[in-house]
Amino acid sequence: MSETIAVINCSQLVTLGGPARPRAGLEMRDLKIINDGAMLIRDGKIERVAASREIEPLMTSCKVIDAGRRVVTPGFVDAHTHPVFAGNRADEFELRAQGATYQEIAAAGGGIRSTVKRTRAATEDELIDAGKRYARWFLRTGTTTVEAKSGYGLTLEDELKMLRAIRRLNEQTPLDYVPTFLGAHLVPDEFQGRSSDYVDLIVAEMLPRVASENLAEYCDVFCEDGAFNVKDSRRILTAAQALGLGLRVHADQLSLNGGSILAAELGTATADHLEHAGAAEISSLVAAHVQPVLLPASVLMIGSQRYPNARAMIEAGLAVVIATDFNPGSSPTPSMLLVLSLASTQMKMTPAEALTAATINAAYSLGRGNSIGSLEPGKRADFVIHDCCDYRELAYFAGVEHPIDVYINGRAGI
Repeated sequence: MSETIAVINCSQLVTLGGPARPRAGLEMRDLKIINDGAMLIRDGKIERVAASREIEPLMTSCKVIDAGRRVVTPGFVDAHTHPVFAGNRADEFELRAQGATYQEIAAAGGGIRSTVKRTRAATEDELIDAGKRYARWFLRTGTTTVEAKSGYGLTLEDELKMLRAIRRLNEQTPLDYVPTFLGAHLVPDEFQGRSSDYVDLIVAEMLPRVASENLAEYCDVFCEDGAFNVKDSRRILTAAQALGLGLRVHADQLSLNGGSILAAELGTATADHLEHAGAAEISSLVAAHVQPVLLPASVLMIGSQRYPNARAMIEAGLAVVIATDFNPGSSPTPSMLLVLSLASTQMKMTPAEALTAATINAAYSLGRGNSIGSLEPGKRADFVIHDCCDYRELAYFAGVEHPIDVYINGRAGI
């Protein structure tokens, strides 16, 4: 049976309507706000957005959601997360508070390796139970879609276990997951000194199984000193591309080692992190139309001061994305609201640019710009009612859980 919903009484209906592509330059500041706006939804899809006076005559035999003079935005699209893992690394967080660096902890056997040990020991059901808890965190902070990476298994069966857990979370929670295979997160202990053998395993066994079981849409590689060099990263990504997977790259996070240039060479969907990317790297990304995904919460949480140069990227014409990098080590936060605040205070993005980067640009980076990321006719009704009257408050009042209602496909998500 057809269901019609009217969302009325919005102080600002932040639609982000516009061209069917990611936004760059000054476009990132144009949110297409409808003051005193309203929205008509039919069967989970947006039918019309307009001023309240235009929607009210159409409100016959429909459910009414009164926003109470609050801000309504698209649901946040978090385009870089690691939301399936076992245990946590609170002990390492304490060590960093006492002066140890992220790199020192990793060199001593902590970091990603400690999460790999716990995740290998966990059952798929245990990973799902933990994942459901994190899904609730994402939803109550206004996120409706996440890109979800594997990468804490690093064996064929454990990587498949993680991706199957992501598939089940997609089925069992309101949150929408976009799965990414990250078997190239780190060379596991049992392959130390034999990294080329581990790359062989990824290319010859892991990727074909992931593709044949349709467990991922993208393949990612941590291209970094101590992880995978450019040569091995290229080999993995090229093999993934041949199997029909989209490409993403962890690039230039801890050092400048060619990750951005590789992303440009291969025309990946995104290059993520980019703390060390400079003018040459930015120019290469512009020429290749690669979207940068910036992760300021991971800079904050490891105690670094080196944030990516968002202003240079925007001024160069890149369609910037921001995301949480939610994971148990370097960025244990699911809050896009925190990321909005960091984008403005630490990367000098305007609140409008940050909101664009967290919604429509992020949606396009995941190949979903035609269905989510803005409030426009024909798109999925993923939206959030925030307890504020001006969208800038989302970044300005830091640490506040502004959402009071979150909807996915026109249905309550919290």
